[in-house]
Amino acid sequence: MPGPLSLPGRAPLHRLDLDWVRRAGIELAVLRLDRVDPELSGNKWFKLSHHLQAAAASGASGLISLGGAHSNHLHALAAAGRRFGLATVGLLRGHAVETPTVADLRRFGMTLHWLGYDGYRQRHRPDFWTPWLDRHPGHHPIPEGGGGLAGARGCAALVEQVRGQLGEVGLDDYDGWWLAAGTGTTLAGLAIAEAGQRMVYGALAGPPSHGVAEGVDALLAQAGQVRRPYRLIEASRGGFGRFDQTLARFLFETEAASGVPLEPVYTAKALLALREFLQHGGLEPGTRLVFVHTGGLQGRRAADAELRRLAT
Repeated sequence: MPGPLSLPGRAPLHRLDLDWVRRAGIELAVLRLDRVDPELSGNKWFKLSHHLQAAAASGASGLISLGGAHSNHLHALAAAGRRFGLATVGLLRGHAVETPTVADLRRFGMTLHWLGYDGYRQRHRPDFWTPWLDRHPGHHPIPEGGGGLAGARGCAALVEQVRGQLGEVGLDDYDGWWLAAGTGTTLAGLAIAEAGQRMVYGALAGPPSHGVAEGVDALLAQAGQVRRPYRLIEASRGGFGRFDQTLARFLFETEAASGVPLEPVYTAKALLALREFLQHGGLEPGTRLVFVHTGGLQGRRAADAELRRLAT
């Protein structure tokens, strides 16, 4: 497998100048993970990097993982497999449906298996992988979303990228991070890398019942991290993948004001949650914050018509 851990490109850091940010008196910079690579974009590449290293070390001929019909994780995994000459297998939630993401998975050469909903719920069973690895021998299993401690450790590179660019955007330091939290793996990786020195705020893309806090705490414990320097903020707006008029209008208005493309499942919800957090005095004036644009723009294709309808 030729050099899978070489990053396709640097994620640029730049100021995010919005009127509500100025009113709150904070400084906000955005780390554009959506600009890393046309296919291996967003935080998914960082979460995959250590899993790819483990696959290479084991001599795996392929990769196998799970996700939904709009999964950014499976999209990045399939693209990585094609780029590095590895077969890929996706185990999908629900029943066969054609989405722009699914079309890309097929185009990238991924073999798809639809598990239904009951079958997908079995993914946490200790024997879940056995029949699939029997069916696809030589494949390296990767947790849903690229999670686990390997996924979290891959996100430590985000800290290095930000610190290497602070001077370019006129910052001498930063006080914390703000990002969307789906599984919480990227949040945990930042908390581990910061070792308690800076607060990491996670805007929940789904309801608290999805167990993000428990998952983050487990990853920190595995890494030997005693402190819990993070805070989760409710941002799901009624559920994972659910949109409303406020969110849709905020997305389009913020894109027009900043020139930064957003998607509604993670990045727009996270930024909207930050605006509401600041309106309630959640951060002191003068706070310097890094917002992580976690990518996922490919998933917006299936939602764009609904967003435009809601925004009118």
